[in-house]
Amino acid sequence: MSSGTKSSGGRVFLIGGGWEETVADVVHGPFLRAARAASEASKASKASVSGSGPAPRVLCVIVDEGDGAEQFARYEVALRKAGDCTPVPVLVPVGERFEVGTVTEDVAGVFVCGGLTPAYQEAFAESSGPLSALLRERGLPYAGFSAGAAMASRDAVVGGWLVDGVAVCPPDTAEDLEELEVRPGLGLVPFGVDNHAAQWGTLGRLAAVVADGRLAHGVAIDENTLLEVGGEGGDGRARVAGRGRAHSVRPAPGGGVLVRSYGDGESFPVS
Repeated sequence: MSSGTKSSGGRVFLIGGGWEETVADVVHGPFLRAARAASEASKASKASVSGSGPAPRVLCVIVDEGDGAEQFARYEVALRKAGDCTPVPVLVPVGERFEVGTVTEDVAGVFVCGGLTPAYQEAFAESSGPLSALLRERGLPYAGFSAGAAMASRDAVVGGWLVDGVAVCPPDTAEDLEELEVRPGLGLVPFGVDNHAAQWGTLGRLAAVVADGRLAHGVAIDENTLLEVGGEGGDGRARVAGRGRAHSVRPAPGGGVLVRSYGDGESFPVS
């Protein structure tokens, strides 16, 4: 593996949802630039001619609930608005499994889209280890939007609105589940992720799962907000960009939880 490939490896971009066009470059641009760097590093490692080259190919993985093509079209517009790229749709029908083999050698990044989070967890359940290893080996950046951001976690909060029958967030955010569920994710970041924090009121759900001891650290991300992990330098910090905030939730000494909120340009330790 070349040193250039190593510099791009391990970069994870978590987007809390939202479709505000004015921040498309802020929330999607860093991922696309990392994909460009990975593409150039791959060419260099094969003794190819360096330079701008063709637009980086990025997989857009969508769990298809029947409208996958329409959903892909929306993501394609947002990504192309943010930078030069070639989005490639991978539509996984509900109930089927994502195949790691779709990440071919010409792919420069993987973008996992939004939708029903439990369905995404089921789609990646058998490929989580191989996919994570492949991303590290080839130095490919990962971006997750809403459900895709939740899936980046080692322990993924996939939905639910009740803890032991007590409401912890609005029922409309439950993802077709009743009791709160934490399931195995891709393990790309060490903390749990919830999304649409300010817009859907999911911070309460994340606080409940941390207070219950099922997560040692959780981050709830607002819409139109990016949380980048594993940037250049590898200093073990997560960096916030965009219109909203990222809310870090940890157990508090003596009980309860401690919530610290970070805005554009701020950062916090991932562990």
